[in-house]
Amino acid sequence: MNSEHKQIVFASRNKGKIKEIQKLFAQYNYKVLSLSDYPEIADIPETGTSFEENAMIKATTVFSILQCPVLADDSGLEVAQLNWGPGVYSARYAGEHASDDENNRKLISELHGLPHPHSARYRCCAVYYSADKSLIHFGDLNGRIIDTPSGSEGFGYDPYFIPEGYFCTMAELTLEEKNRISHRGKAFKLLLNALLHGEIL
Repeated sequence: MNSEHKQIVFASRNKGKIKEIQKLFAQYNYKVLSLSDYPEIADIPETGTSFEENAMIKATTVFSILQCPVLADDSGLEVAQLNWGPGVYSARYAGEHASDDENNRKLISELHGLPHPHSARYRCCAVYYSADKSLIHFGDLNGRIIDTPSGSEGFGYDPYFIPEGYFCTMAELTLEEKNRISHRGKAFKLLLNALLHGEIL
């Protein structure tokens, strides 16, 4: 591959996700744009009932508008004691346009009184979509939910999630550490490997 930067669009306005994906793809000379670079594109309703459906909705919608290769993902937190919820509703657990704090407060209130450990997992579906190819890969990260937040990095439920084998939350890890173990990092690394193997990158 030559040293020329290539561009790809990540179908998200989530600053935390964008930062992670830009970091991951930078080593392959990719400039990752996002929906923040295209304010004319309206918010895309996530009407699917699975991470895969929502990721594909975002990818195909953005591709239909921009006609360029698109990355998309849908991901969320699944808690065993909550019947693997909030799942696809993770970003709007406390209601449409809920803040991270509001979602976290609802999570902890739902778990109040239930015995520890609160086993959980982060799950991500990553999608690449272009005119002639689509790829789908998944990534999981097992762990547990704690009652009191810790750490200021990351976003979403990270301050309450301790990955399996760790004694700190996701919000206490550096971006490099998080990308190395995270559900999103795993899913997009599999996607990258598939793209490289297919000689697309």
